[in-house]
Amino acid sequence: MSTIKVGNIAVTPLLDGTGRECARDVLQRDGDASAWDEHPGETDADGDLRLTLGGFLVRTADRVVLVDAGVGTIDNGRYRGGLLLEQLREQGLDTGDVTDVAFTHLHFDHVGWATQKGQVVFENATHHVHSADWNFFVEDVDSDPGAVRKLAPLQARLDPFDAGKTLAPGLDARPAVGHTPGSTVYVISDGGERLVLLGDLAHHPLELTQDGWSFHFDHSKEQASASRREIVEEFADTETLLAAGHFPYLRPGRLAASGDSLTWNTL
Repeated sequence: MSTIKVGNIAVTPLLDGTGRECARDVLQRDGDASAWDEHPGETDADGDLRLTLGGFLVRTADRVVLVDAGVGTIDNGRYRGGLLLEQLREQGLDTGDVTDVAFTHLHFDHVGWATQKGQVVFENATHHVHSADWNFFVEDVDSDPGAVRKLAPLQARLDPFDAGKTLAPGLDARPAVGHTPGSTVYVISDGGERLVLLGDLAHHPLELTQDGWSFHFDHSKEQASASRREIVEEFADTETLLAAGHFPYLRPGRLAASGDSLTWNTL
């Protein structure tokens, strides 16, 4: 899990565990599950997508920011976590050293270490999230009780936002809604270099390189597609690095254009 330098900002992927979903069930192109037949080798022998789970450690001049908090201690046969705090310690840090936690969204596999048994894990951190996600997952009358139990203890340390916001010099939150009501990407920039943390804007590179793919658990497939298209049009065939929350080992890459087609090139 190599550290990436974006100017003077250090970004380190932190692995928490792995998950799996049946590719044909959760990710389809234009509603056609057979589209996977065109991409042999992109799934495992069982036809499953293997999803990396974790987060990104972003170290600026005076801030230690964790973008997403993995899946936590879950082990349910499909999702298994537990490594993130160990990965953090390997970087010479403890939970109390984290100054900020920034969520791309509030699905269970991104907030696992936010709290444990009702206690805030990153005890000194300000927690940043789009207010639409907080309302949907915590404050709405239809919010899932499990999500409320997991997230409500963060209330006293919460810093919600409604629009784009600078969290620290070189770290900007940018709403990219659709996967959830308040899904957000984080743009890291310094010295002319740039890295965009996409969260679950895409679960597989095919969603970035081809139109028409949609994820079963997107809150709004239309909004998610529009947000994804905007990011692709802005950053394809540039030097900007992109990193998604479930791509293998959280490794970043770039979108390269060749004629009318796009290719994902892992760093």
